[in-house]
Amino acid sequence: MTHPIRPTDNEARQLAHRLLYEARFASLAVLDAHKSPFVSRIAFGLTASRTPLSLISTLSHHTNYMIASKDVSLLIGEPLAKGDPLTYPRMTLQARAEFIARTEPKSESLKETWLKLHPKSQLYIDFTDFKFILFSIQKAYLNGGFGKAYILSAEDLKSDKKSGFRKDNETHQKT
Repeated sequence: MTHPIRPTDNEARQLAHRLLYEARFASLAVLDAHKSPFVSRIAFGLTASRTPLSLISTLSHHTNYMIASKDVSLLIGEPLAKGDPLTYPRMTLQARAEFIARTEPKSESLKETWLKLHPKSQLYIDFTDFKFILFSIQKAYLNGGFGKAYILSAEDLKSDKKSGFRKDNETHQKT
């Protein structure tokens, strides 16, 4: 039997990069206090250095669960047209969550980046219960569509001229 996971190539890396840049929302999976899976939808973006980022409320269940266990999983990739949603590319990111305090120097640059990605968040971004979270990717599982499964390392998701990945976040941002 042929192994269903393909060797990671530049086409897979390019698709993974595109999914990261296009994603504005993600499904976040965490473990609750009883070690049961808990899934939530969060807003998503990338920092200028291409690190996944979110702005979340400390009043939410998933935030409290992430405080207890920093290991998370994120699912990105939305069906953009009609048809079977399972034929569209998607990627699962296994990551560690890092909370950023408002007093940290990088908090202000994260705020600027976030507002470019999610301008409507200007309404609540300064509420005291909201915090930024950076996600340090450990590994990624890319499903590029039927018969296109890949396992990517954190290194695969970094800039690579061969893959066509662009460093300038501005060209990929949506408003």
